[in-house]
Amino acid sequence: MGVLVTQRKLLVWLHVLSSVGWMSQALALFALTTYGLGASGASRTSAFDMANVLNTTVLQFMATTSAYTGFMLSALTSWGYFRHWWVLFKFVITVSQLYLGIFLLSPNLDLGENGNHTLLRAGSLLMAGALAAQVWLSVAKPGKRTPWTPPGKFPTAPGWLTGVLTTVPLIDYVVFGHIPALSLLVVIAYPVWRRWKVTPRQSAPSGGARRLKDVTT
Repeated sequence: MGVLVTQRKLLVWLHVLSSVGWMSQALALFALTTYGLGASGASRTSAFDMANVLNTTVLQFMATTSAYTGFMLSALTSWGYFRHWWVLFKFVITVSQLYLGIFLLSPNLDLGENGNHTLLRAGSLLMAGALAAQVWLSVAKPGKRTPWTPPGKFPTAPGWLTGVLTTVPLIDYVVFGHIPALSLLVVIAYPVWRRWKVTPRQSAPSGGARRLKDVTT
């Protein structure tokens, strides 16, 4: 039981760390692009160049790591992706943020000062605001279960599996650079595998039986 709690806390720690990094870098992008718009000459060019460097070297990795760890905190526990409204809202917001960053912000940052200035400022600020909204959802947990929630719930994954899957963002970074290939595969494949191999339990056991089942599952 202690190993399970420790491994899950490690995943939570990585999720919080990367989420804070993602939000702070989004605010930094907003500050740099806003400064660049008011500057001229070399200062203007440098501001947009620095925003692009920040995006490609820090923000992208923080964003994919935050998204991956958030998804896995749902997939490795009984929360699931689509069983509760607040988790579903976070799922939709996260996917929308990644779409915004990959297909809208990054191409414009590559253009530097010739990019769409309104999109850069509004997009980076919207991304930071969306992350703040996700923090509220995690704390408040509004809403009940979704109407299509199946009966029973999946048990929490064993500690060793949580520990192994926590290393996936690092493997992605070392092997694939900023492309979260392995993270995407795990996020999609693990819930499918769990649905196929793991039997949901109809009611949680109590006392020592619960502790024993948490260790053995």
